[in-house]
Amino acid sequence: MSVLSIVKEYIIQKHFRHFKTREQLKKYQEKMMKKHLQFVLQHSVFYRDYYGTDNVAEIADWRKLPTIDKTLMMDQFSQLNTVGLDKDQAFSVAMKAEEKRDFSPTIKGITIGLSSGTSGNRGLFIVSPEERERWAGVILAKLLPGSILEKQRIAFFLRANSNLYTTTQSKRIEFTFYDLLDSFHDHVLRLNDFQPSILVAPPSVLRFLAKASLEGRLKCSPQKIISVAEVLDPLDEKFIGEVFKQKVHQVYQCTEGFLGCTCEHGTIHLNEDLLIVEREYIGDRQFMPIISDFSRKSQPIIRYRLNDILTEKQEPCPCGSPALALEKIEGRSDDIFYFYKGEEKIPLFPDFIRRAVITASEEIEEYRVIQSAIDVIELQIKWKEKKEEERLRDSFKDVFQKFGVKVPYIEFKDYDFRPGVQKLRRVERRFRC
Repeated sequence: MSVLSIVKEYIIQKHFRHFKTREQLKKYQEKMMKKHLQFVLQHSVFYRDYYGTDNVAEIADWRKLPTIDKTLMMDQFSQLNTVGLDKDQAFSVAMKAEEKRDFSPTIKGITIGLSSGTSGNRGLFIVSPEERERWAGVILAKLLPGSILEKQRIAFFLRANSNLYTTTQSKRIEFTFYDLLDSFHDHVLRLNDFQPSILVAPPSVLRFLAKASLEGRLKCSPQKIISVAEVLDPLDEKFIGEVFKQKVHQVYQCTEGFLGCTCEHGTIHLNEDLLIVEREYIGDRQFMPIISDFSRKSQPIIRYRLNDILTEKQEPCPCGSPALALEKIEGRSDDIFYFYKGEEKIPLFPDFIRRAVITASEEIEEYRVIQSAIDVIELQIKWKEKKEEERLRDSFKDVFQKFGVKVPYIEFKDYDFRPGVQKLRRVERRFRC
């Protein structure tokens, strides 16, 4: 690891890579994308065959090139990557790391990891040493609450560790990984000893830690709380923020890259200085992103369609950044509920489902809403003291009547989720529509 390279990227990101206008940002993106495409066409067999050329000059408009998705990327992994990695060998190394909980092995210096597979199939991601250093510089510039010269202790909760994350380790930045497979009782004791200045975890874990803090078991006061890996529900955001007495920040990252994070005002901005985001609208402000990452060479991501649902922010962010601002990350497209309106199936976005819950009763501590069939929804509710099932049922009926859909059968069940390896999905559709 080159500390110098990390510091260089940090300085560039923190002090020089700023854009005053949207036009300046777009000009920079186009320049970087054309340069990136030239590299990719020369080094990726898949993209060269997929586009039918090895020359950028022959591509009239790169935005009209065909898209790819996770299935295609995994099917063509060996031909798509530019560092000569074989898919079977990479999977073997990644699976052994998962089994042994030792995430340090690499192939030819390339870091290999597995996605959690919540979208249906597990995906491989690879990162070169140069990309690790660049990522570390960028993440430090965007997320550290102070200067890189200040000492920081980062506690990081995830399903799997990675060389990518530990790249930030240095004399001034102490990084400790907390494995979600391990005992949460032990995690609390370790946190009390470690006293992190930055706490990074999925919302379900942050909520558990917030409860431990309320109960007096967790005794630390991080300077910054960062939510990762799961959708941050308004109910959880409010609870975690009130307990730790601060704004809950978010990082939007997945197998496909570091896509966005919150600014000092708590607004999620997409990292458009690293990638280009095309918007495929599915609502007035809701869209599914098609991303092209011009900072990632070992595993090129060009016109990659994600199944996430993002909602644009209507008002400009006070921070002044021209990068696209989000009001919220709604979830995935397969978390959209569908109901009958006459003979037609119409969609209800996850936000409407969440609001039906959180506006119904102050007695709701935690919840999950699962649509198991088009005419059945299951409400798993953890009540604080008294149950207010009828108020919640009426809240859902109001939403269904507003959209004119057939009211489904509503079934109440006990809340049964425990934080750990499985990602928390507050709103989930379990049938194919």
